[in-house]
Amino acid sequence: MFRINRRTDYSVRVMLALAKRPFGERLSTRAIQDEMLIPRSFLQRIIADLSRADLLATYPGPNGGLQLSRPAEQITLRHIWEAIEGELLISDCLKAPGECPLNSGCPVRSRWVRLQSMIVHELERTNLAELAAEASSQDLASLDASLQNAWFPVL
Repeated sequence: MFRINRRTDYSVRVMLALAKRPFGERLSTRAIQDEMLIPRSFLQRIIADLSRADLLATYPGPNGGLQLSRPAEQITLRHIWEAIEGELLISDCLKAPGECPLNSGCPVRSRWVRLQSMIVHELERTNLAELAAEASSQDLASLDASLQNAWFPVL
């Protein structure tokens, strides 16, 4: 089954939490953990992987925290995917030409190539700034809905 694994999903959440803030603003790991509902057991390894991939910067100490290493517009879902998963490869037959005995003329391989290309394209065109904008508009919409449904006593 092709699916996004939990570590990758949590990694996107970490990056999204940071992208929702102005560039350069730091957030504590605890704040990210609470906001994005990420178990602590995953968080430290994810932070290390994202930092190693130069997607976020870490700062120790009481005024420390995490921040994006570059503006959210410059970080795509593909960057995050590859920091956690490595190169996207939906089938082993796509690793290297000639490894598959059915390589020449295989009708399935050509579909895998097309499907992988579509996935990579979508991951490359989706950046954190877009996701943060969508998240902010959804946050406002849910706030509006909860206020409309709230009961306020008449004074």
